[in-house]
Amino acid sequence: MKSAEGLDMVQRGLKVLAFLLKKGIPHNSVGHQGGKVYLQKSNGELERTTQELKKSLKELKKANKKILKQQKAVIEEERLKVLLQMAGATAHELNQPLMALLGNIELMGMNKDNPEKVNNCMVQIEEAGQRIADIVKKIQTIRHVETRPYLGNTRIINLEQKVKTLSVEDSDDDFEMLNVILKDHHRINVTRAMSIEEAMQVLEQEEYDLIFLDYLLPDGNGLDFLRRMERKGLEIPVVVITGQGDEMTAARVIQAGAYDYLPKDKLSDKSLSRIIFNTLEKDRLQREIKEAQKKMADMSTRDVLTGLYNRRYFMEALEREVSRAKRYETNMVLCMIDLDHFKRINDSHGHPAGDMVLTETGKMLKRCVRRSDLACRYGGEEFALILPDTQTDKARMVCNRFREMVSKHDFIYNSSRFQITLSIGIALFNHSNPRTPPNLISRADEALYQAKEAGRDKIRCKT
Repeated sequence: MKSAEGLDMVQRGLKVLAFLLKKGIPHNSVGHQGGKVYLQKSNGELERTTQELKKSLKELKKANKKILKQQKAVIEEERLKVLLQMAGATAHELNQPLMALLGNIELMGMNKDNPEKVNNCMVQIEEAGQRIADIVKKIQTIRHVETRPYLGNTRIINLEQKVKTLSVEDSDDDFEMLNVILKDHHRINVTRAMSIEEAMQVLEQEEYDLIFLDYLLPDGNGLDFLRRMERKGLEIPVVVITGQGDEMTAARVIQAGAYDYLPKDKLSDKSLSRIIFNTLEKDRLQREIKEAQKKMADMSTRDVLTGLYNRRYFMEALEREVSRAKRYETNMVLCMIDLDHFKRINDSHGHPAGDMVLTETGKMLKRCVRRSDLACRYGGEEFALILPDTQTDKARMVCNRFREMVSKHDFIYNSSRFQITLSIGIALFNHSNPRTPPNLISRADEALYQAKEAGRDKIRCKT
């Protein structure tokens, strides 16, 4: 059970027990019979249950506070990591107005007897000060997602980036209050939706960085909205801003996926800037974690050089496809592919040239196969191809198309242009002649060896 749901249930239980004690009902516990509630516990038992529920409520509240504290700690830790990047961006943006400020102060000292020049310097100082103030406001709500290039091939935070927000709010007064607070934050663009349904339509048409969500809406509440977002697979950070609810509401919306919660009576420039900054930071962190997990998954299954599946994934996939072919009594073909005289390329042009050949060969192999086929780099200059539900003659056609594509391709490295051929061995798995995965690999290797012995740039089959 989620902690928020547990809190809700405990509080409801306390209210029921308080009512029973107040009425002085002597015995019976709560149950159902014929659609009616009946009671069967003594007052002493009810009091003991009440104390246990109060204790559970206290523990659940402590757990909720701990979760929120941990979330804040993660955000603060991540913020420290970008301080140096922030410093670089800030220094770049502040350099020009600061130079103008200092230069005009120096000119005022040199021309103190000339009121007209002093007055002109004061105007320039005021403009530079305003530009510095604008940059500080940008920093307060900056998203550490976008960067832009600067001299020296460096990329630092783009202080000009905009934050697109959607306010789901049915009250004109409350929406106007939000606009008044954000009026000086020119980089924050606010769009409005007045109901859950309207918000969903808007989100289908536009992309947003952040959602301000009123809890009570004409067609539902904040929890309904968050569930709709989850069903649609929308991953936009949501901040619940509402005049309704209490600590329980806050816990429930956060457990349901909201990033933060802020009562309307506590809205201010400072609180809103802080919550926008923290929410966008947390969102960026979560996106980076997901991306890192995806990259780690790819690293464990993909060959870095060619982008094809690696040998480890190939062995797992071959086991699956052999089992599938056995179960459904279908044919499956395994092709082992080897580049002819690959060592000569490394010896003549260097290993970077060999890497280029492997990369381009991998790309050509991808273009020759179906989406249901599995192309892998088996190791070194050897590739493997699994063709599910395929006859030998069809596999030979696919392999021949790939062989011709590679043999006709001009590989270019620096000023060198050269060509290469490949040999292919094919092994068939079918229900009348089933083989284990290791045996299938051995058969394909035997066919590959025969292709090499026949003069290379050939295809041979083992049925």
